[in-house]
Amino acid sequence: MNKSLRKAVIAGNWKMNKTRPEAKALIEELKPLVANASCDVVACVPFTNLETVLDAAKGSNIKVGAQNCHFEKSGAFTGEISADMLKEMGVEYVVIGHSERRQYFGETDITVNKRTKAALAAGLKVILCVGEMLEDRENGITEELVALQTKIALKDVSKEDLKNVIIAYEPVWAIGTGKTATSEQANEVCAVIRSVIAKVYDKTAADGMTIQYGGSMNAGNAAELLAQPDVDGGLIGGASLKAPDFAVIVDAATKG
Repeated sequence: MNKSLRKAVIAGNWKMNKTRPEAKALIEELKPLVANASCDVVACVPFTNLETVLDAAKGSNIKVGAQNCHFEKSGAFTGEISADMLKEMGVEYVVIGHSERRQYFGETDITVNKRTKAALAAGLKVILCVGEMLEDRENGITEELVALQTKIALKDVSKEDLKNVIIAYEPVWAIGTGKTATSEQANEVCAVIRSVIAKVYDKTAADGMTIQYGGSMNAGNAAELLAQPDVDGGLIGGASLKAPDFAVIVDAATKG
């Protein structure tokens, strides 16, 4: 992390977990544990939990995010949620392009771009996910693939709007598998992403870009990963469902 240039952000992606009472209990347990964090703390929760978590987090330093949004403002899109709907609720962040959305629900680089622009237009902050499959890494095309995903996702996004974008690098082979990229591997790809931002925008934009690592960061490896110069935080999966574990990661980002 380089806190002199950019803010560290630790975001929990709860995925499809927690009923409303469970969500409230988790936030209540988490609040005192992260109250003194110097990094931003975000809980990205299922749609059904948004109102509950917004209420539970009120008055704390925990910010609330959704896990997806549609790219149209309204219309015949049964089961979808618009960015304007999220903004009206008081949601601040939204995750776009998570690997599970790409893998299981037909998300493409083009729809990621459309959702990103819709979210930014609605005044939301975007956690934009990019990353490679295991076969991509084995074939030696990680850098090219991640660079392409980043460029397409940010097509027509202005430098001003870019200030409301966080990029999360998530090697798909390290999500939910127990495998983790080494801290050097994580930093290497985060640095590639930063170089893409510098080329598409400029060095100032690149230096100010918060880039998270999103591949099985946990209480045991967070400090080492966050010590890398181009890793500015984490998009946390399983560890975000346990308040003590998540608090350790937040503490690592605060001390780093």
